[in-house]
Amino acid sequence: MAACAAALLVLPLAGTAVASEAHPTLAELEGEVMCPICHTTLDQSNSAAAARIEAFIVRRIRAGDTKSEIKRELVDQFGPAILAEPPKHGFDLLAWLLPIVGILVGGVVLALAAWRWSRRREPELVLAAGGVALPRPLDPELERRLDEELRLFDE
Repeated sequence: MAACAAALLVLPLAGTAVASEAHPTLAELEGEVMCPICHTTLDQSNSAAAARIEAFIVRRIRAGDTKSEIKRELVDQFGPAILAEPPKHGFDLLAWLLPIVGILVGGVVLALAAWRWSRRREPELVLAAGGVALPRPLDPELERRLDEELRLFDE
């Protein structure tokens, strides 16, 4: 029952994604394509190269090309660096996985460090007369210095 409800919630989103693929808009593609001159997305670029790429995209949309066909043509002309996000296969998959792995490893390191820092060591106990466990006495030199400091503080 829960799977059906989840499918019903996702279905409208899937329809939107399919419609976007078949009938892309310039606004959609401007955020997904990089300017080869200033290395920003087309929607942020004012260069002449960005204007030419936008004109190319508009022509391809009017010709009925899908989003993936337009992107494929741009990659053929300019190389994979024209896309704002790296491909999710081959060596480029590292660009997607390394940040996730880094965050997970950092979280584990922080958790282990917090656990270690939060552990308290119990003071060492010494058995005194009568079998009573008392904290270990201070070093005589340290006790003398502490008494001197306390005397100065009292004056």
